[in-house]
Amino acid sequence: MNAVKRVSPRDIEANPYHPWPARITSITDLTDKEKLFELRLIDEDVREAFEFESGQFVELSIFGVGEAPISISSAPSKQGFIELCVRDSGDVTGALHAKQCGDVVGLRGPYGRGFPFEEMKGSDILLVAGGLGIAPLKSLINHIHDERHEFGKVTILYGSRNPAEVLFRYQFDMWKHRDDFDLILTVDQPDDTWDGETGLVTKLFDKIEVDPDNTYGAICGPPVMYKYVIEEMRKKQMDVDRIYVSFERRMKCGIGKCGHCGVGHQYTCIDGPVFSYWEAMNLQGAI
Repeated sequence: MNAVKRVSPRDIEANPYHPWPARITSITDLTDKEKLFELRLIDEDVREAFEFESGQFVELSIFGVGEAPISISSAPSKQGFIELCVRDSGDVTGALHAKQCGDVVGLRGPYGRGFPFEEMKGSDILLVAGGLGIAPLKSLINHIHDERHEFGKVTILYGSRNPAEVLFRYQFDMWKHRDDFDLILTVDQPDDTWDGETGLVTKLFDKIEVDPDNTYGAICGPPVMYKYVIEEMRKKQMDVDRIYVSFERRMKCGIGKCGHCGVGHQYTCIDGPVFSYWEAMNLQGAI
């Protein structure tokens, strides 16, 4: 195996496009299209300096192929490793899916603004995810789990197209039996094995109670769902500055140079990808 050149934090600061080498330490098949990769930064100094917030993302490099922005799925409290949930949907992600444990890839980041974790403490939390949008919210869920005593009631609403596409089933099955997490799953197209709810995730709002003065909401999923989920939160009288959305699907270069993620007068890779709904209302074309 070729030796991996050590990259110092000074080198990275001098060249923001220079990826940090990271080794794949674990690969978990989640569905036919998604895998969960656990990565460990090789350089010890870089690994110790790497800190992130739930909702931030990294740029993943496959050497000789390219790079792609991927949201971090693990909690910031997990030291030494990060997890990326990746769908095989292009050249870079396809090349990553062909990798094995022990292979080396590149990382740069973290980038963007995450969820206001400290601000959320002391409140109830309502998390709504659709499809692959559960990946960045998983970071927030696990972070809340690690500091569970700091939060009130935690409700998770998650919708998928069918049972085969439900991500993190192993963890959800465990959370179903916990008293301190209220988890409701739904699918658009059930099969004979499905014993959960059926229909769009917005239908689940009829099954929950919300204290609007003491609840923060976080949403991540296909852009088409945002408008309708926010409408349901507003029906529950939640304030616009207590609802947070992630525009993580707009990411490209990560540092505001390519212009791909421009929304209104802001770049979501720098000013987001997490915005309060109040902020998003003032971004033309955001929702």
